[in-house]
Amino acid sequence: MSATVSLAAASGTPGFLSPTGVEILFLLVGLLTLGAAITAVTTRQLVHAALWLVVALGGIAVEYLLLSAEFIAWVQVLIYVGAVVVLLLFGLMLTRAPIGRSPDADSGNRPVALAVAVTAAAVLVTVVVDAFRTTWIDLEGGAPQGTTDVTGRILFQHWVLPFEALSVLLLAALVGAIVLSRRGNGRNGTDGDAGAAGTGHGTGAADGGER
Repeated sequence: MSATVSLAAASGTPGFLSPTGVEILFLLVGLLTLGAAITAVTTRQLVHAALWLVVALGGIAVEYLLLSAEFIAWVQVLIYVGAVVVLLLFGLMLTRAPIGRSPDADSGNRPVALAVAVTAAAVLVTVVVDAFRTTWIDLEGGAPQGTTDVTGRILFQHWVLPFEALSVLLLAALVGAIVLSRRGNGRNGTDGDAGAAGTGHGTGAADGGER
């Protein structure tokens, strides 16, 4: 094994038997992220699950930083950690969800969910390993593809039309949601007024009958 490590170091080619400090840190952060994700889906307390989800998503952002994909890392932090998890916490607080253990929220399908999760993870790992078996990312030679500069140029030079089309689509969905919510409120108000008027007429008729 020592001869293989020295040969890989002498030839300058990357290998699994001669990991660098970045690769070791990447593996350690990945194990921490995996543990946080497993804890998030196995804990019986909703708030603890949300907090462990923050740790898992933050670990993924650190992995992106180690791969020199700074743009994707900060998007991960701003959107998922700073928006999605905060939305979940506000939803828990506003709906007055139980903070402690809630047996009613457990559907009893843990074995099925575990089987589906293991199968999906196995398929994903197999596909990724088979696709990038001999591909090595050179983090020192040239600008990586995940930096803000390179990502911005690719996005606004080659993918500007899909980017604008997606923006229009999201705007249309937002306007449609607002219109539907206003129509629902208007109908509820009309029905409420009609019900109140009917109640008033009924009360007046009853009073007239009594007289």
